[in-house]
Amino acid sequence: MAFTRATGKHRRPSAMSRKSANIAGIATLATAGVVGTLASPALAAENAASTSASVEDTGITQAIVIGDTLADRIGAQAEAQRHAADKARAAAEAQRKAEARAKEERAAKERAAREAERKRLNTFVAPIANSYVSTGYKTGGSLWSSGSHTGIDFHADSGTPVHAVGLGTVVEAGWGGAYGNNIVIKMNDGTYTQYGHLLSIEVSVGQSVEPGQQIALSGNTGNTTGPHLHFEARTAPTYGSDIDPVAYLRAHGVNV
Repeated sequence: MAFTRATGKHRRPSAMSRKSANIAGIATLATAGVVGTLASPALAAENAASTSASVEDTGITQAIVIGDTLADRIGAQAEAQRHAADKARAAAEAQRKAEARAKEERAAKERAAREAERKRLNTFVAPIANSYVSTGYKTGGSLWSSGSHTGIDFHADSGTPVHAVGLGTVVEAGWGGAYGNNIVIKMNDGTYTQYGHLLSIEVSVGQSVEPGQQIALSGNTGNTTGPHLHFEARTAPTYGSDIDPVAYLRAHGVNV
């Protein structure tokens, strides 16, 4: 039975129509024996060419090459970044350790300085350098109103520097009757020391003094037979509270 198209505008055959026609043509050629004997090489070549063109057209090979190169580049960049990060961490750790060591060294130096200062402030010295005791403690005689010497005398010419024997605060500085010009210092340990017969006084009441600090010049003022330094150790700032000054100084490490 024959099919006819409606009259009017001609339309291009559909893909299905073209495919059907191709199949029909191939079937006719096969019947005539052409496909098997003549068309097979041509079709094989065409198929091979078509396959090659298909691979090239898709760009699969190029995409693989480009992908591998990009991956290698990204990998190299990532490795470089990791290496740089490792170096930065190592440098930061080295700096942290160096700063910690410097801090420890500073702390050790500060501790040593504080300890040295503490020892210095707790150190006692002789009131007259390179001198000796010319009159001992409790020496008897009419020269003293109490009948005996309440301190010790250090040999010293007039004008010899007199030093505070230790850390303390001046509680008296001026004329002291029989003691002449005198200084009384309350020591850091709660005891008191007195320096008498002074030529001049270089400190004032309320002033803090340190071990070995010059506080006066020795002289010949007050009740005395000649220039020297009268030194007393006391339990209170007043006369009559005296203790053995030699034993006092030796107890604090001073060799007299």
